[in-house]
Amino acid sequence: MNFTILDDRREVGVDARVTGDGRVLIPIGDIPGALGWEREPQGWCRGDICIPARVAEDVEREGDLVDLAAFADLIDRPYAAAPGLGVAAFGVSATERESALADGEAPDFELRDVAGTAHRLSDLRGRKVALVFWASWCGCRYDLPEWERQHAALSPEGFSVVSVAIDRRPGDAAPWIREAAATHPALIDADGSVADRYQVLNVPTVVWIDEQGRIARPNDTQFATDLFRSMSGLDSSRAMAALQRWVHDDDSGLTTEDVTAHAPLVTATQQQARTEAALALWLHRADHPTEAAEHFAEAERLAPEDVTIWRGAMPLLGADPMGEEYFKRREALTDAGIPIYRPLPDWQSAAKA
Repeated sequence: MNFTILDDRREVGVDARVTGDGRVLIPIGDIPGALGWEREPQGWCRGDICIPARVAEDVEREGDLVDLAAFADLIDRPYAAAPGLGVAAFGVSATERESALADGEAPDFELRDVAGTAHRLSDLRGRKVALVFWASWCGCRYDLPEWERQHAALSPEGFSVVSVAIDRRPGDAAPWIREAAATHPALIDADGSVADRYQVLNVPTVVWIDEQGRIARPNDTQFATDLFRSMSGLDSSRAMAALQRWVHDDDSGLTTEDVTAHAPLVTATQQQARTEAALALWLHRADHPTEAAEHFAEAERLAPEDVTIWRGAMPLLGADPMGEEYFKRREALTDAGIPIYRPLPDWQSAAKA
């Protein structure tokens, strides 16, 4: 049967056979194009990395087929599948995601704005950047005009705002971007790949990136206005004052050691949840709503702390992300001791002022 493999959200078509117990088998010869691994005499290899043949024996079937689920275990990557619908998804391992963030270099990416123009983060090398994650289903959508004002005011000093809407439907974010009259790169992460790279668990999340493309302040809950201060308990004026101090005086309030210490942690369960969510999104777009809902539910079960997954899915599933159901789930997280917001320790420089 024709089968689709989502490799970190990249789609590749292969031939496959699905067994009676739901195992997906594909020809060995399709693995290089689908997942980048080659079958060599000594084992499975990708670049300088090789997994010895004796270790890889269990992934091969009938001489020339590979069991996708077993292969995912072999290469330490999360895997989710809807075999009957001809699709399986491979995510990125927690080790790979966490090591990339711990290194301190901001992961590069390319996204499009509402006009369809592509932007790369690395195009802004030489400028300070506030990478602002938001969504139309979050009250932080009302902060976008203020982020635009900060961008306009501080741009002459070598600063840019890059806002990233994590809406799964670009049309949901577009009106808010237009209302803010955004002149900064206002981008849309419709498949969640950039939120995954930065380990974003809720919005608003803001990351400061210096002129060399290194993280100066990792994932922080920052509001640009006080519209929702009663819910968040966070003072936007201190956050904006600290941002301006960073731009003016190069004082981020954190040492290099602090940045490393506060780099987001990534767990295998969270990466499995993101893989389930990526599969669910593909199923939703392919008009399989029942199966999509099942995989979204599994993603939420695995990582309830990742609000971007379950709240971001609510508009797709016909639920109100600002309604009663959201507040019930929010209360359940609070009762379980799971934070909704994750601000970093109080602003050191602001505290001195």
